Amino acid sequence: MLDLNRLTKRRAKEEYGLGRDIGLLTVRLTTGGLMAGHGAQKLFGWFEGPGLEGTTGWLESMGMRPGRAWALAAGASEFDGGVLTALGLFHPIGPISMLGSMAVALRKAHWGKPIWVTAGGGELPVTNMAIGVALALVDPGRLSLDHLFGIKVPKELAVLTALGVALGVIFSEGQQPEPQVSEEVATDELQGGEAGTEGQTG
Repeated sequence: MLDLNRLTKRRAKEEYGLGRDIGLLTVRLTTGGLMAGHGAQKLFGWFEGPGLEGTTGWLESMGMRPGRAWALAAGASEFDGGVLTALGLFHPIGPISMLGSMAVALRKAHWGKPIWVTAGGGELPVTNMAIGVALALVDPGRLSLDHLFGIKVPKELAVLTALGVALGVIFSEGQQPEPQVSEEVATDELQGGEAGTEGQTG
């Protein structure tokens, strides 16, 4: 005899599973795709981006030296992490990798400002970090390359990746811009020095 109650529960479970997979795919493609685009701007100058040289100069202006190494790290974190996230490949390496560049961007470029992006704040990095953490804590869903090829990343590798990202963020905290003396202060100091010299001469 057909158990309608069991059949209904099974159908509901299948529909929930499909909806979950489509939801995860949507988030992965959107966040991962946009993140990969940001990385491509930094590394290759695509999408009207600054390219590696421009990114190097920008990071060095924030005291991050050697700028080229930091530019490569930031670009790779975003591009590789974004691509892996979008494809659902080697999960959770992709979402974890994205967290590093977002954390550094939050601290170096947006910290101390109002949170909203319209005020130059960290709204987007915070949002991307929240999505990255959420994705890292769940599987990529059935609509992913990991599911298609039966790939399962060892937990040890995921932990090592997270540790490497954390160390990179911590190390970036020691990178500070060189203090710059304003033109007005420099002029005052120069004039003060000249006055002192004249007094000694007289």
